[in-house]
Amino acid sequence: MFGVIEGSGFEVIDARFAACFNGNVRVERLWTGGRWCEGPAWFAARRYLVWSDIPNDRMLRYDETDGSVSVFRQPSNNSNGNTVDGQGRLVTCEHLTRRVTRTEHDGSVSVVADRFEGKRFNSPNDLVVRSDGSVWFTDPPYGILSDYEGIRAHPEIDSCQVYRVDPGTGSVRQVTGDFVKPNGIAFSVDEATLYVADTGASHDPDGPRHIRKFAVGADGNLSGGEVFAECGNGLFDGFRVDRSDRLWASAGDRVHCYDPDGTLIRKVLVPEVVANLTFGGAKLNRLFICATTSLYSVMLPVNGSRPG
Repeated sequence: MFGVIEGSGFEVIDARFAACFNGNVRVERLWTGGRWCEGPAWFAARRYLVWSDIPNDRMLRYDETDGSVSVFRQPSNNSNGNTVDGQGRLVTCEHLTRRVTRTEHDGSVSVVADRFEGKRFNSPNDLVVRSDGSVWFTDPPYGILSDYEGIRAHPEIDSCQVYRVDPGTGSVRQVTGDFVKPNGIAFSVDEATLYVADTGASHDPDGPRHIRKFAVGADGNLSGGEVFAECGNGLFDGFRVDRSDRLWASAGDRVHCYDPDGTLIRKVLVPEVVANLTFGGAKLNRLFICATTSLYSVMLPVNGSRPG
């Protein structure tokens, strides 16, 4: 059976959807009251989720043990994307300060990267930490285009690209050269492939609205860059990969699930524009979804590839 499954919050696109579907589950709204919710990150040891409410300049925390939501940090420097590194520390993209930071276990905040070749970044947007400790992040201009998600400012770097921070030296390297507005970012399970969204169509109707895939060399250099998927509903934003290398991406008012070969196999229907998502819960089989004003979740018969 293909099409929308009534009352479930799912739409079947391809028969491979069966491996990702439990007929008893439903999409749940856990909280509402934000302006633009983004960047969810799961902390397994404490069983809580942290996410950003960018225009409200705060980070929020959902406690899975009792369902409560509280303010994690305010002000947050208009934080956007968040993730968790191999030591269980929060790593954050900040629009206002145009930098990437790490929150240490004692609560102190250290700077991971704030400049490239002496110039301030545009507004780091989303990021992922590889198992070798390197930090990879995207740098579109959304935080400096207006005062809504940061502060209006002139760019110091003449393009918007993807950067890698060396885990040993802290040196920053630009690893792409042909993006319009790089956005969501994630590695495949074996970390041999890097996926990056380009949301150039946000300000140019003829701009890109796709996810590209790159081969990652032993030295951290990228090759390839072919289009993995085109977005047919709004724009791709944040996304994550499950243990079978299916890619779960935010798009318009839905979450799109892609098979490793790039085939769209299912959609999770959400009643707001979806910004980002991550896998969490004790078994990493709970998909947390940040969508405009609200936080949603759905239990799945698949597992995320990594916490955060």
